[in-house]
Amino acid sequence: MSGKTTRDHIVEEADQLFYQRGYEHTSFSDIAETMQISRGNFYYHFRTKDEILDAVLGYRLANTRAMLDRWEAEGGHPADRIRSFIHILITNRAKIMLYGCPVGSLCNELAKLDHGAQAQANEIFTLFRGWLRRQFALLGRKADADALAMHLLARSQGVATLANAFRDEGFIRREAEQMCNWLDAQCTGKRRTK
Repeated sequence: MSGKTTRDHIVEEADQLFYQRGYEHTSFSDIAETMQISRGNFYYHFRTKDEILDAVLGYRLANTRAMLDRWEAEGGHPADRIRSFIHILITNRAKIMLYGCPVGSLCNELAKLDHGAQAQANEIFTLFRGWLRRQFALLGRKADADALAMHLLARSQGVATLANAFRDEGFIRREAEQMCNWLDAQCTGKRRTK
């Protein structure tokens, strides 16, 4: 038994549907139908779509924190941990080619809707930024750690956007390799713009 509640399953399904269809294009009915539960049971757990969105954002933040903690535990050197961040493009390439980046896609959609949860969605990027900044500082790049973190975030988002547009797996692999080469140059103290 997984120990997950009906509410947990609703949040997981909503997370997938928001990623695949978008927040605006996912209805209560879509989620209830996917879950195969009655609307009454659904409304017992969530009264509004915004309540579901808040739960999904909390779920994504918790999963991101757990992933970063796992990278901390598994990666002995800060560069290895940063490579784990880069390699999520490869690990998630099939989904990225179909739907884009789950974080970037939702942040963009909420910004276009001028939705009140936009700041909460942006917290996931903030979490990645702070974590990457810390890794670069541990590499001895404290003075420019934030700039390096933002560069890597921006590049990974660009790769995800273009991979979604062109559906080119080779592009993702080449870009990830170039980001790893860029990281190696940062570790040796060489400054490169690529």
